[in-house]
Amino acid sequence: MSLVGQMYKREKPIPEWKTLMLRELEELFRKHRVVLFADLTGTPTFVVQRVRKKLWKKYPMMVAKKRIILRAMKAAGLELDDKLLDDLVRGQMLLVFADGNPFKIVKEVEKEKVAMPVKPGDKAETEIRIPEGMTNLTPGPILSVFGKLRIQYQVRGGKIYIAKETVVAKPGDVISEDLAGLLMALGIRPIEKGVRVKFAIDGGVLITEDLLRPDIEAFRGDVIDAVKEALGLATEIVYMPVPEAVESAIVKAALAASALAAETGFIAPGTVEDVVRKAIAEEAAVVALLGDKARELGIEEAAPAAAPAAEEKAEEKKEEEEEKKEEDQELSGLDSIFGGF
Repeated sequence: MSLVGQMYKREKPIPEWKTLMLRELEELFRKHRVVLFADLTGTPTFVVQRVRKKLWKKYPMMVAKKRIILRAMKAAGLELDDKLLDDLVRGQMLLVFADGNPFKIVKEVEKEKVAMPVKPGDKAETEIRIPEGMTNLTPGPILSVFGKLRIQYQVRGGKIYIAKETVVAKPGDVISEDLAGLLMALGIRPIEKGVRVKFAIDGGVLITEDLLRPDIEAFRGDVIDAVKEALGLATEIVYMPVPEAVESAIVKAALAASALAAETGFIAPGTVEDVVRKAIAEEAAVVALLGDKARELGIEEAAPAAAPAAEEKAEEKKEEEEEKKEEDQELSGLDSIFGGF
């Protein structure tokens, strides 16, 4: 009898719970635009429970194995590279379904962490410190551990008091048996365990792990630099729709006009002081250059202009205020023409 074309027949029926899970997963894949995939390899069950307890009201979640996940995705019509998915989906995974910004949701899911004790042989993920303060430990054999780890202590009222905060491990250091025991005795749980999202799907687009956690500060700096460059260009061409550019251009033009007036000796309201100051400075330079010859020719350096009287100062201030008022009125007119700054 030929075996060609014969189909594999499952001897045992598919458990009902698997069928129900497959249907539920398929429905979730169809219903939600965003799906996060968190690899649970090495993640304690109570950590997953903590995440689900905190976020289940906001985001539907399911824990499933590779085979049923891939079948549900295919049934839901998610057309992604099969080989890539086969490489990414490993073992048991936590699936988080949502419809918002995937990057924001990743941060929200991953911030839920559980403090855990270290075990001998673990590697420190961050710097581990023992803080200054009173402990509930009594003097005894444990004091030898304090000595090995160079932790300064005192005995107060029959209890061990840590006299100075001490760094007992740096990132990458292997935790010794003595340190693990001491941290446990002090109730210090330096490890924070949570789930880590391995990849995400947003509207059928796969987002790999290296793209899920952008450097926000670097991005903010790039945006600020781009805005500065754009504002500089807008100022240079006096781009009217940008109020800041118009304001900067007016200031720049006013300074240039003032400098030109002083250079050419052009007398106008607001330029007299600069023109006179420049003339006096040029005269002083000529006198200094002539030296003794200036005295022989009867040329003397002009004395600094006397300070104006109080009445003159008041008059100048009044004129400045009137000029500013006129400028404001002019800007107000521009405001109505160009739609507001």
